Amino acid sequence: MLHSKKRRHSKYEGFAEDLIGLLDEMKIGSCVFVGHSMSGMIGCIASIKRPDLFTRLVLVGPSPRYINSEDYEGGFDKSDIDNIFSSIESDFEDWASKFPSLVVDSSDPTSVDKFRKCLKRMRPEVALSMAKTVFLCDYRDILDKIEKPCDVIQTRSDVVVPRSVLEFFERKLKGKCKVKVIKGTEGHFPQLTADVEFVEVLEDILLGC
Repeated sequence: MLHSKKRRHSKYEGFAEDLIGLLDEMKIGSCVFVGHSMSGMIGCIASIKRPDLFTRLVLVGPSPRYINSEDYEGGFDKSDIDNIFSSIESDFEDWASKFPSLVVDSSDPTSVDKFRKCLKRMRPEVALSMAKTVFLCDYRDILDKIEKPCDVIQTRSDVVVPRSVLEFFERKLKGKCKVKVIKGTEGHFPQLTADVEFVEVLEDILLGC
């Protein structure tokens, strides 16, 4: 049972099934879904499987693929991702100490430390499994299947999700995607490092629904 559950959640589809099950159990007929990073993509998959459950998708720093290829700039070379996996396996504490300063706005040390503490609470084997699920994903082929309008929230600069990824979203979604840039921060976690501006942007989106 444990092995089956682990295998199920090695892909985003397993999480999307959980999301659909939760919405059904709570008897939520339709919703505006807000998801950060991998959760945003999970919401996209769920909306394709069950479009009746969603009216709009708000995606914060989403990426369908992180690894560069010949015709796609995802932000990382395969060697970069392999180094992340190797670092987690060889010295998890050291990786968990250093990684947050790369992805969270370094001008906000409180938020960097908050994310660092979150990472360190994870078991190393769980962190490695989750890192592989995220960084090895490739969901580029689902974007043109999304029927619901999307708002993509991004910071002025995000090493995890470069501008090229947002442009890919815009091309694939063909007019159903609006990108909103939070200029007061950089990094992958605007909900931490620019929470006031983030809430304002979110309120504007929700009021416009």
